[in-house]
Amino acid sequence: MLDDERNVDDKREYSAPRDPVGVVQSTNETQVDFESQAYRELIERSLLNRGNNVRLKRAIEKARTGDMVNIAYIGGSITHGAGAIPIHLRSYAYLSYEHFKNRYAPSDGGSINLIKAGVGGTPSELGIIRYDRDVLRDGQVQPDILIIEFAVNDADDETKGNCYESLVVKALAADNKPAVILLFSVFENDWNLQDRLAPIGWHYDLPMVSMKDALVEQFQKNPAEGNVITKEQYFHDIYHPTNLGHRIMADTLVHLFEVTDHSVPDEEEQTHEKEPLIGNDFVNVKLLDRKNVDQIARIEIGAFRHTDTELQMAEMHDHDYGTPLFPNNWMCNKTGTQERNRFTLYLRCKRLLLIFKDSSSDEFGTANIKVDDEYIKQADPHQVNWTHCHAMLLFNEDEVSERKIEIEMAEGYEDKRFTILGFGYVD
Repeated sequence: MLDDERNVDDKREYSAPRDPVGVVQSTNETQVDFESQAYRELIERSLLNRGNNVRLKRAIEKARTGDMVNIAYIGGSITHGAGAIPIHLRSYAYLSYEHFKNRYAPSDGGSINLIKAGVGGTPSELGIIRYDRDVLRDGQVQPDILIIEFAVNDADDETKGNCYESLVVKALAADNKPAVILLFSVFENDWNLQDRLAPIGWHYDLPMVSMKDALVEQFQKNPAEGNVITKEQYFHDIYHPTNLGHRIMADTLVHLFEVTDHSVPDEEEQTHEKEPLIGNDFVNVKLLDRKNVDQIARIEIGAFRHTDTELQMAEMHDHDYGTPLFPNNWMCNKTGTQERNRFTLYLRCKRLLLIFKDSSSDEFGTANIKVDDEYIKQADPHQVNWTHCHAMLLFNEDEVSERKIEIEMAEGYEDKRFTILGFGYVD
């Protein structure tokens, strides 16, 4: 039985953070002996699969020559750095990037570039839409190494692994052939979606690192039996690591880098050109928002003529400031009639995801969604009840056709706000 089929109540509780990323660090940061045999064994247990090493060895050698190497991370709040203080310098992403730079790059390491694209409370359903913008920078950057971390966020992925595999395949298929690493973080209740997602890694023979494998069994032991770190030391809250936890996560990636560096090169590199294990329907998904809509689709804006500026923020890359997510949005702001409350999109596509804003504010209300004049579902901005980006699957069809999508305030919510952050579409 898969992890995501067990402990259903726990899965719902742990599917996404219920509050913004942590700002108060745990006081219990008792250091462990990082040089001990027990610690080394903990780190070694994290290596779920060495995977094909050709691409990662190539990136390491490229770094040694002084060529520019882009090391990128995409995931949820843990990749964002939640629980780490300061968030931009103590996250596992920054720490492992720093080690890679210091270990493999000559001189001052200026040839190693960090791309950190973690966003709290979001699954790979949203990550695949963000990838072009937040990692590839709309074609300006090509990662040489990509770490994907969605194992504790993807309970909310309606595609049940299709978007995750689509993201893996999209990255692997890039012309520069980056190394793709799967990282499986874990929650305090020992839960993640590794059993669903790791088979994708084995399918494509990818390096995989598991915090669940490294930590969970030893959590149950005392020091004499092999305990290295307690849950109180590792977790800042029920979701996120402390600074010490982020250090351990970084060390597991460092271990993978070292193992790969010292291993004999594989004769052939892995290929993405095979039948998908779950699905790859969203490999070519693209973001549609207020910035580019006029070139792609036709809209009747109705009351959604405003732009929401109170958005989820994330410290991207090595920045110490927050970047607003999906600023090119459409917001309905307390208007009157049903007709004016309707936003209509005419778009030729076969697959479509809506991105809307969740909010704890009672100023926001529920919207109804119709496709081709047929009601399909509601979008409730209080489902999670804190300000963040929510992806919702509207349809997934095999053939491209002209579609009409209507979003309007539900009955009883005509005087409320609703923000359409954007859409992810496959044409």
